[in-house]
Amino acid sequence: MDINLNKISPALSDPASPVNKSRLGTSFPSGKFMMSSRKMIPKLDDVKSNGWLEAMISSSPPRKPLPKRLVKDFNVEVAPEDDSAQRAWMRKYPSAITSFEHIAAQAKDKKIAVFLDYDGTLSPIVDDPDRAIMSDAMRAAVKDVAKYFPTAIISGRSRDKVYELVGLTELYYAGSHGMDIMTPVNVNGSPQGPDSVKSTDQQGEEVNLFQPAKEFIPVIEEVYNSLVELTKGIKGTKVENHKFCTSVHYRNVDKKDWEIVGQIVHDHLKQYPRLRLTHGRRVLEVRPVIEWNKGKAVEFLLESLGLSNGDDFLPIFIGDDKTDEDAFKVLREREQGFGILVSSVPKESKAFYSLRDPSEVKKFLKNLVKWRKMEDSTSM
Repeated sequence: MDINLNKISPALSDPASPVNKSRLGTSFPSGKFMMSSRKMIPKLDDVKSNGWLEAMISSSPPRKPLPKRLVKDFNVEVAPEDDSAQRAWMRKYPSAITSFEHIAAQAKDKKIAVFLDYDGTLSPIVDDPDRAIMSDAMRAAVKDVAKYFPTAIISGRSRDKVYELVGLTELYYAGSHGMDIMTPVNVNGSPQGPDSVKSTDQQGEEVNLFQPAKEFIPVIEEVYNSLVELTKGIKGTKVENHKFCTSVHYRNVDKKDWEIVGQIVHDHLKQYPRLRLTHGRRVLEVRPVIEWNKGKAVEFLLESLGLSNGDDFLPIFIGDDKTDEDAFKVLREREQGFGILVSSVPKESKAFYSLRDPSEVKKFLKNLVKWRKMEDSTSM
């Protein structure tokens, strides 16, 4: 696999925005604030003009279709509930449960590898990220899957945090959108190099850590500390340090303040040309500017598992967020495996199939185990 980890470009944001070539690291934004009687408020210009406010609004569509109305806060019209549109979307992204026989036919006599997002896939989306707890039944389903197939969690959370939430030693873990990957050292073909180091896991077992963005750890810590300080006056804002990226959640922020949150983060990042701003489900994410994402993480893990060559394997990736599209895209371009989007509302995706919510994810995983058991019993 040809991976260029050193190609650095001065991109700041997902929607294109001009780059301010100021110094790499500093703790506070430069002179773009005006004083109010209550708190420091940035001038609200770039976030509107470069499309970031629109991206923040659209990044988290309603979980259920809403009746047609005007959202006055943002002058955005929400589409009406339309059964025909929903049916058309389901034809394009059919249910992975009702299509299971087709998936099983494609998987016959092949080695399956399962990749799972965490938030919104294994656990419900909740207002407080710390309360996004997977159920015992879901944990049991994932544990069963790992008995039969190599299984990995690839999350935007830090690797340590997602391991704490899942708590299964049978899995492979990739945190920070795949910038921190843990695999056993005895995995066949486990890649080594300047970005791989030996370490120990929570049980004291020797593991291999692949961290292509480790040089960014100090600056991510610096940006995290600054953003905590800069957003502390905005009620509902939550900033998380995922070691290789920083997340600014605005799910619990009053909608009239979303623009302020976006402008603060946007302004502050202008001082860091080697960091970029992306967005997920009501979250702004600060990441290193390297060619690495969940799709690259899938490719790395497939190579680590000895499943990157030939056509006798079938990877399945299940996820719900924009960051999972990188993985869906890789599987589609390889013409190998399936991406499964978790969503209850229509939205465009590189996935092949869909599931409505984590309860359907659990059902699909159980079907996968049941199918493998039947295949094993008939081959005896």
